[in-house]
Amino acid sequence: DKATDPSIPEENWECIQRFCDQVNADIEGPSLAPRLLAHKIQSPQEMEALHALTVLETCVNNCGERFHNEIAKFRFLNELIKVLSPKYYGTWSSEKVKSRVTEVIFSWTVWFPQEVKIRDAYQMLKKQGIVKEDPKLPEDKILPPPSPRPQNSIFDTDEEKSKLLARLLKSNHSEDLQAANRLIKSMIKEEQEKSAKVSRRVNTISEVSENVKRMDELLENYKRQELSKSDQETLQTLFQRCEKLRPLLFRLASETVDDDEALGK
Repeated sequence: DKATDPSIPEENWECIQRFCDQVNADIEGPSLAPRLLAHKIQSPQEMEALHALTVLETCVNNCGERFHNEIAKFRFLNELIKVLSPKYYGTWSSEKVKSRVTEVIFSWTVWFPQEVKIRDAYQMLKKQGIVKEDPKLPEDKILPPPSPRPQNSIFDTDEEKSKLLARLLKSNHSEDLQAANRLIKSMIKEEQEKSAKVSRRVNTISEVSENVKRMDELLENYKRQELSKSDQETLQTLFQRCEKLRPLLFRLASETVDDDEALGK
Protein backbone atom coordinates (compact mmCIF):
# COMPACT_ATOMS: atom_id res chain seq x y z
CA ASP A 1 0.00 0.00 0.00
CA LYS A 2 2.82 2.43 0.83
CA ALA A 3 4.74 1.62 -2.35
CA THR A 4 1.65 2.34 -4.48
CA ASP A 5 0.12 5.19 -2.41
CA PRO A 6 -1.86 7.33 -4.93
CA SER A 7 -1.61 10.44 -2.73
CA ILE A 8 2.16 10.68 -3.37
CA PRO A 9 3.06 11.89 -6.91
CA GLU A 10 6.68 10.65 -6.78
CA GLU A 11 7.80 7.01 -6.42
CA ASN A 12 8.59 5.96 -2.85
CA TRP A 13 11.80 4.08 -3.65
CA GLU A 14 12.46 3.08 -0.05
CA CYS A 15 9.09 1.29 0.16
CA ILE A 16 9.48 -0.20 -3.32
CA GLN A 17 12.87 -1.66 -2.36
CA ARG A 18 11.43 -3.01 0.89
CA PHE A 19 8.63 -4.66 -1.08
CA CYS A 20 11.22 -6.35 -3.36
CA ASP A 21 13.21 -7.49 -0.32
CA GLN A 22 10.03 -8.98 1.16
CA VAL A 23 9.29 -10.84 -2.10
CA ASN A 24 12.80 -12.31 -2.02
CA ALA A 25 12.67 -13.16 1.70
CA ASP A 26 9.25 -14.85 1.73
CA ILE A 27 9.00 -18.37 0.27
CA GLU A 28 5.54 -17.48 -1.11
CA GLY A 29 6.68 -14.00 -2.21
CA PRO A 30 7.14 -14.63 -5.96
CA SER A 31 3.67 -16.22 -6.27
CA LEU A 32 1.78 -13.75 -4.02
CA ALA A 33 3.36 -10.49 -5.22
CA PRO A 34 2.06 -10.60 -8.85
CA ARG A 35 -1.51 -11.09 -7.59
CA LEU A 36 -1.23 -8.10 -5.22
CA LEU A 37 0.31 -5.98 -7.97
CA ALA A 38 -2.33 -6.97 -10.55
CA HIS A 39 -5.03 -5.72 -8.18
CA LYS A 40 -3.24 -2.36 -7.82
CA ILE A 41 -2.54 -2.05 -11.58
CA GLN A 42 -6.30 -2.40 -12.17
CA SER A 43 -7.03 0.46 -9.75
CA PRO A 44 -9.36 3.22 -11.05
CA GLN A 45 -6.88 5.71 -9.51
CA GLU A 46 -4.32 6.50 -12.19
CA MET A 47 -1.44 7.28 -9.80
CA GLU A 48 -1.93 4.04 -7.86
CA ALA A 49 -1.87 2.00 -11.09
CA LEU A 50 1.26 3.81 -12.37
CA HIS A 51 3.08 3.31 -9.06
CA ALA A 52 2.12 -0.39 -9.12
CA LEU A 53 3.61 -0.72 -12.62
CA THR A 54 6.87 0.82 -11.36
CA VAL A 55 6.89 -1.69 -8.48
CA LEU A 56 6.27 -4.51 -10.98
CA GLU A 57 9.18 -3.39 -13.19
CA THR A 58 11.47 -3.09 -10.15
CA CYS A 59 10.51 -6.61 -9.04
CA VAL A 60 11.32 -7.93 -12.52
CA ASN A 61 14.79 -6.40 -12.11
CA ASN A 62 15.39 -7.58 -8.55
CA CYS A 63 13.35 -10.68 -7.72
CA GLY A 64 14.88 -13.39 -9.89
CA GLU A 65 13.71 -16.38 -11.86
CA ARG A 66 10.78 -17.51 -9.69
CA PHE A 67 9.17 -14.08 -10.05
CA HIS A 68 9.85 -14.11 -13.81
CA ASN A 69 8.13 -17.51 -14.07
CA GLU A 70 5.00 -16.15 -12.36
CA ILE A 71 4.62 -13.05 -14.56
CA ALA A 72 5.07 -15.21 -17.67
CA LYS A 73 1.93 -17.24 -16.85
CA PHE A 74 -1.37 -16.55 -18.62
CA ARG A 75 -3.00 -16.15 -15.19
CA PHE A 76 -0.99 -12.96 -14.58
CA LEU A 77 -0.80 -11.76 -18.19
CA ASN A 78 -4.62 -11.90 -18.41
CA GLU A 79 -4.84 -9.49 -15.46
CA LEU A 80 -2.69 -6.98 -17.39
CA ILE A 81 -4.71 -7.54 -20.57
CA LYS A 82 -7.92 -6.67 -18.66
CA VAL A 83 -6.54 -3.13 -18.18
CA LEU A 84 -6.31 -2.76 -21.97
CA SER A 85 -9.38 -4.69 -23.13
CA PRO A 86 -12.64 -2.74 -23.65
CA LYS A 87 -14.48 -5.89 -22.48
CA TYR A 88 -13.02 -5.36 -18.99
CA TYR A 89 -11.41 -2.15 -17.63
CA GLY A 90 -10.14 -0.71 -20.94
CA THR A 91 -13.05 1.72 -21.24
CA TRP A 92 -12.21 3.57 -18.00
CA SER A 93 -8.45 2.95 -17.61
CA SER A 94 -6.49 6.11 -18.38
CA GLU A 95 -4.48 6.33 -21.59
CA LYS A 96 -1.31 6.80 -19.53
CA VAL A 97 -1.87 3.53 -17.64
CA LYS A 98 -2.78 1.61 -20.82
CA SER A 99 0.32 2.98 -22.54
CA ARG A 100 2.55 1.84 -19.66
CA VAL A 101 0.97 -1.64 -19.56
CA THR A 102 1.54 -2.00 -23.31
CA GLU A 103 5.19 -0.91 -22.88
CA VAL A 104 5.70 -3.39 -20.06
CA ILE A 105 4.31 -6.39 -21.99
CA PHE A 106 6.21 -5.40 -25.14
CA SER A 107 9.47 -4.95 -23.19
CA TRP A 108 9.08 -8.49 -21.80
CA THR A 109 8.78 -9.89 -25.35
CA VAL A 110 12.18 -8.27 -26.00
CA TRP A 111 13.91 -9.29 -22.77
CA PHE A 112 12.31 -12.72 -22.27
CA PRO A 113 12.22 -14.07 -25.85
CA GLN A 114 12.06 -17.65 -24.52
CA GLU A 115 8.69 -17.00 -22.82
CA VAL A 116 6.18 -18.05 -25.49
CA LYS A 117 3.09 -17.06 -23.45
CA ILE A 118 4.22 -13.42 -23.20
CA ARG A 119 4.76 -13.27 -26.97
CA ASP A 120 1.38 -14.96 -27.62
CA ALA A 121 -0.42 -12.53 -25.31
CA TYR A 122 1.17 -9.53 -27.04
CA GLN A 123 0.42 -10.89 -30.53
CA MET A 124 -3.22 -11.45 -29.50
CA LEU A 125 -3.46 -7.78 -28.43
CA LYS A 126 -2.15 -6.72 -31.86
CA LYS A 127 -4.45 -9.10 -33.71
CA GLN A 128 -7.49 -7.72 -31.84
CA GLY A 129 -6.40 -4.15 -32.68
CA ILE A 130 -5.99 -3.23 -29.00
CA VAL A 131 -2.31 -2.52 -29.71
CA LYS A 132 -1.88 -0.70 -33.02
CA GLU A 133 1.93 -0.54 -33.15
CA ASP A 134 4.93 -1.54 -31.05
CA PRO A 135 5.69 1.15 -28.47
CA LYS A 136 9.07 2.88 -28.33
CA LEU A 137 10.62 1.91 -25.04
CA PRO A 138 11.73 4.91 -22.95
CA GLU A 139 15.34 4.15 -22.03
CA ASP A 140 15.17 6.03 -18.74
CA LYS A 141 12.16 4.04 -17.50
CA ILE A 142 12.16 0.35 -18.34
CA LEU A 143 15.45 -1.43 -17.93
CA PRO A 144 16.11 -4.98 -19.08
CA PRO A 145 16.54 -7.36 -16.14
CA PRO A 146 20.17 -7.60 -15.08
CA SER A 147 21.92 -10.87 -15.81
CA PRO A 148 21.49 -13.14 -12.79
CA ARG A 149 24.31 -12.85 -10.31
CA PRO A 150 24.78 -15.40 -7.54
CA GLN A 151 23.68 -14.38 -4.06
CA ASN A 152 26.55 -13.08 -1.94
CA SER A 153 28.41 -12.09 -5.11
CA ILE A 154 31.88 -10.65 -4.46
CA PHE A 155 30.63 -7.43 -6.13
CA ASP A 156 28.15 -7.14 -3.24
CA THR A 157 30.04 -8.63 -0.29
CA ASP A 158 33.55 -7.17 -0.72
CA GLU A 159 32.70 -3.60 0.21
CA GLU A 160 36.29 -2.37 0.09
CA LYS A 161 36.88 -3.58 -3.48
CA SER A 162 33.47 -2.32 -4.61
CA LYS A 163 34.18 1.19 -3.25
CA LEU A 164 37.64 1.23 -4.83
CA LEU A 165 36.16 0.10 -8.16
CA ALA A 166 33.47 2.82 -8.05
CA ARG A 167 36.14 5.45 -7.33
CA LEU A 168 38.41 4.25 -10.15
CA LEU A 169 35.55 4.17 -12.68
CA LYS A 170 34.64 7.80 -11.90
CA SER A 171 38.18 8.97 -12.59
CA ASN A 172 39.20 10.64 -15.88
CA HIS A 173 42.80 9.36 -15.68
CA SER A 174 43.60 6.52 -18.06
CA GLU A 175 45.82 4.74 -15.48
CA ASP A 176 42.86 4.66 -13.05
CA LEU A 177 40.60 3.16 -15.70
CA GLN A 178 43.26 0.56 -16.51
CA ALA A 179 43.48 -0.26 -12.79
CA ALA A 180 39.66 -0.58 -12.71
CA ASN A 181 39.83 -2.97 -15.65
CA ARG A 182 42.42 -5.14 -13.85
CA LEU A 183 40.35 -5.08 -10.66
CA ILE A 184 37.18 -6.14 -12.53
CA LYS A 185 39.09 -9.03 -14.16
CA SER A 186 40.46 -10.23 -10.81
CA MET A 187 37.01 -9.93 -9.15
CA ILE A 188 35.37 -11.88 -11.99
CA LYS A 189 38.06 -14.58 -11.69
CA GLU A 190 37.42 -14.78 -7.95
CA GLU A 191 33.67 -14.93 -8.62
CA GLN A 192 34.15 -17.79 -11.11
CA GLU A 193 36.31 -19.76 -8.65
CA LYS A 194 33.70 -19.26 -5.94
CA SER A 195 30.95 -20.37 -8.33
CA ALA A 196 32.96 -23.48 -9.34
CA LYS A 197 33.36 -24.40 -5.66
CA VAL A 198 29.62 -24.09 -5.06
CA SER A 199 28.90 -26.18 -8.16
CA ARG A 200 31.36 -28.89 -7.04
CA ARG A 201 29.79 -28.97 -3.58
CA VAL A 202 26.22 -29.22 -4.93
CA ASN A 203 27.17 -32.00 -7.39
CA THR A 204 29.09 -33.98 -4.76
CA ILE A 205 26.25 -33.77 -2.20
CA SER A 206 23.78 -34.83 -4.89
CA GLU A 207 25.92 -37.84 -5.90
CA VAL A 208 26.41 -38.90 -2.27
CA SER A 209 22.66 -38.63 -1.59
CA GLU A 210 21.81 -40.75 -4.64
CA ASN A 211 24.42 -43.38 -3.75
CA VAL A 212 23.31 -43.62 -0.12
CA LYS A 213 19.66 -43.86 -1.14
CA ARG A 214 20.48 -46.72 -3.56
CA MET A 215 22.59 -48.47 -0.92
CA ASP A 216 19.75 -48.19 1.59
CA GLU A 217 17.36 -49.82 -0.89
CA LEU A 218 19.77 -52.71 -1.56
CA LEU A 219 20.45 -53.25 2.16
CA GLU A 220 16.72 -53.24 2.87
CA ASN A 221 16.30 -56.00 0.27
CA TYR A 222 19.26 -57.84 1.76
CA LYS A 223 17.46 -57.98 5.14
CA ARG A 224 14.47 -59.63 3.49
CA GLN A 225 16.17 -61.98 1.03
CA GLU A 226 19.46 -62.95 -0.53
CA LEU A 227 20.83 -60.37 -2.94
CA SER A 228 21.49 -61.42 -6.52
CA LYS A 229 25.10 -61.43 -7.68
CA SER A 230 24.61 -58.26 -9.75
CA ASP A 231 23.01 -56.45 -6.77
CA GLN A 232 25.92 -57.52 -4.57
CA GLU A 233 28.35 -56.09 -7.13
CA THR A 234 26.32 -52.85 -7.33
CA LEU A 235 26.37 -52.58 -3.54
CA GLN A 236 30.15 -53.07 -3.50
CA THR A 237 30.65 -50.43 -6.22
CA LEU A 238 28.45 -47.93 -4.37
CA PHE A 239 30.34 -48.59 -1.14
CA GLN A 240 33.72 -47.99 -2.81
CA ARG A 241 32.47 -44.79 -4.45
CA CYS A 242 31.14 -43.50 -1.09
CA GLU A 243 34.48 -44.31 0.54
CA LYS A 244 36.20 -42.14 -2.08
CA LEU A 245 33.67 -39.31 -1.72
CA ARG A 246 33.91 -39.22 2.08
CA PRO A 247 37.24 -37.31 2.37
CA LEU A 248 36.05 -34.95 -0.40
CA LEU A 249 32.93 -34.16 1.66
CA PHE A 250 35.09 -33.41 4.72
CA ARG A 251 37.22 -31.04 2.65
CA LEU A 252 34.16 -29.32 1.16
CA ALA A 253 32.74 -28.92 4.68
CA SER A 254 35.96 -27.31 5.89
CA GLU A 255 35.78 -24.82 2.97
CA THR A 256 32.16 -24.01 3.82
CA VAL A 257 32.49 -22.83 7.42
CA ASP A 258 31.25 -19.32 6.57
CA ASP A 259 27.96 -20.58 5.07
CA ASP A 260 25.73 -22.26 7.67
CA GLU A 261 23.09 -23.44 5.23
CA ALA A 262 25.60 -25.12 2.90
CA LEU A 263 27.44 -26.62 5.88
CA GLY A 264 24.13 -28.04 7.15
CA LYS A 265 23.59 -29.80 3.82
